[in-house]
Amino acid sequence: MLDQAQITRSLAARGIEPDASQRDAIAALVALLHPQARREKLSVASERQGVYCHGLPGRGKSLVVDTVFELATCGKRRLHFHEFLREMNRRLVSEPRGDDRLGSVSRQWLDGVDLLCFDEFHVHDIADAFLMGRFLDTAISLGTRIVLTSNYAPDALLSDPEFHERFLPTIEQIERCFTVIHFDGARDYRFGGEEAEAPRFFAPLDPSNRDALRQIFVRHEGGDASLEPVTLSAAGRPLTARAAGAALLWADFDSVCVASRSHLDYLDLAGQWQGLILDNLRTDRLKKSHTLQRLVWLVDIFYDRKRALFIASDQPIEAALAGLEGAHDLSRTLSRLAEMQSRAYRSTLEEAAD
Repeated sequence: MLDQAQITRSLAARGIEPDASQRDAIAALVALLHPQARREKLSVASERQGVYCHGLPGRGKSLVVDTVFELATCGKRRLHFHEFLREMNRRLVSEPRGDDRLGSVSRQWLDGVDLLCFDEFHVHDIADAFLMGRFLDTAISLGTRIVLTSNYAPDALLSDPEFHERFLPTIEQIERCFTVIHFDGARDYRFGGEEAEAPRFFAPLDPSNRDALRQIFVRHEGGDASLEPVTLSAAGRPLTARAAGAALLWADFDSVCVASRSHLDYLDLAGQWQGLILDNLRTDRLKKSHTLQRLVWLVDIFYDRKRALFIASDQPIEAALAGLEGAHDLSRTLSRLAEMQSRAYRSTLEEAAD
C-alpha cells in the first residue's frame, strides 16, 4: 500500500528532502489514493476528490506528483494540459451532435481512468474554461480522482476580468472538492544538481555559431544528411525549414513562431522530431505578444516531451526575455530554458544517440 514513507524514500533517492508544502502535498495525495490512510499532517475532508498543487515554477510540484503517479497502481493517466485540450477538441469534432456532446466526450475520455494528473493546468481562454468546467463536472460525478499542478492559485484562473466571473462556479468547485496546496518553498529545483551548461543556446548570429548549429545537425543526422531547404506540414499548415532529418528539424524562428501558429503545431513538431534547431531569432520580434506567446507554447511542449531545443539568437535568449510582458507563464519559460541548457536535462534526442 502506498504510504508517505515510500514516497519520501523515492524522493530521497533523487536527493530531495521534502519541504513543508511538499510534505502536505504527499499527505494529501496518499489520502486521495487511500481514503482510509492515516492523515498525520493534513486533515482532508471525505468529499475531497482531488489535489490542486500550485506555486511558482520549479518549486517541486511535478517532482512530487510524478513520484506519486509512478508508484500508484490504479488505472491512471498523466498528461500536459495542452495535450488534453487537443485530444478533447479532436473527439468533439467527430462526436455526433446531441444535448450534452461535451459530457458524452468527457465520459468516453475518462473511461478506465481512476487517477488523472494534469500538468501545467491553466485557463486563459473562455472556450477552454467552458470545456474544463463541464469536464470537471463529469469527472467528479464519476468519482475520478484528479491531481492538478499549476502556476496559478484557483482564484487566479481565467484572470481576464471580462470572463473571470463566468468561471467562478468551476473555481468554487475546485476549492470545494480539491485539497489546495501552495508550494511556497524557496528552492528552485530546476537549478539544482548538475548546473554546468551544455551548448544549446547560441548568440550572436555569427558564422561561428552558424557552424556550431551545422555540426549539431550533422552529429545527429550523419555526415551525409541533406542540408537542403524543405517545406513540410505542422498541424496541416506549411512550414519552411532549413533542413529536416529523421530526428532533428532545423528552421528559422520566423517560420516557427512569427507565422500564425497554435500549440497544435508545436505538438505536431514534437511528435515528428526529437529536437529542433530554432535559428535566426531576432529578439525584437518578441515584443509582439502573439509571437512571444508562441515561443512560450513551443518551450512548454518541447520541455514536457523531453525534446531537445537549440536556439540561435542575436542576443542571449534569457536576457531578451527578462522584463518582457505580453505572454502568459513567461516566468515558467525562463525557468525551463535554464533547465534545458543544463547538463541535467536529458532529451529524447540525446537518449536516442547513446
